[in-house]
Amino acid sequence: MTGVPASAANGSSGAQGATSDVPPATPDVPAAVPGVPPVAPGPAPGPDGCHGGGKPPRGAKIAAAAVNQASVWNIANLLTMLRLVLVPGFVALMLADGGYDPAWRAFAWAAFAVAMITDLFDGHLARAYDLVTDFGKIADPIADKAIMGAALICLSVLGDLPWWVTIVILGRELGITLMRFLVIRYGVIPASRGGKLKTLTQGVAVGMYVLALTGWLATLRFWVMAAAVVLTVVTGLDYVRQAIVLRRQGIAERKAAAEETEA
Repeated sequence: MTGVPASAANGSSGAQGATSDVPPATPDVPAAVPGVPPVAPGPAPGPDGCHGGGKPPRGAKIAAAAVNQASVWNIANLLTMLRLVLVPGFVALMLADGGYDPAWRAFAWAAFAVAMITDLFDGHLARAYDLVTDFGKIADPIADKAIMGAALICLSVLGDLPWWVTIVILGRELGITLMRFLVIRYGVIPASRGGKLKTLTQGVAVGMYVLALTGWLATLRFWVMAAAVVLTVVTGLDYVRQAIVLRRQGIAERKAAAEETEA
């Protein structure tokens, strides 16, 4: 004897027989209710979680584009926009009252200093917090060249700085920017330490010329500007060398890839 009542044993076998004739219910198909027509199951979700075989719901692309557009208004881009706005303000302050009033020149120096400081922070913030946008890539170098170019041209117009210095610095900046665009198909020329030192030296030198300095400070700013010009030329030539090497490497890699494809 097994110690199990016959009624229990018969009940178990009967239950098994009854359940074996009923197909297992699926979670996607609701159980039929007497008197209520069955409801057809909806389309299965696609791989991206959207119904209709992966097709996104109507308006999803517009919403995604709106989110991407809103990302332009981040702190890094706002600082870049501030620099762009400061350019006409700086020119107005620099040329106010004939351009030789020490008070107006001090205000112009303050605007220039704010522009230079924001230039140091916006790029760092964009890289550190993943705020890099297409707008920032275009507007940031434009803002840099605009404030520096405005300061140099104003100083040369007022006779405080020789025109050849302005031409050398601006010619180098515009030439290197154009060269970067020409070789971007082969790679990106990274910013070197010499280039960063050049930018810092230029900012200090131009800032000292914006202020109405006299005595030994006026002599010091001459030498700081001389150092800035030397760094401008040396780093410019180094960028040209890097561009030539990068272009040669890119052409060689493309040629090797083409030969491998033909083989």
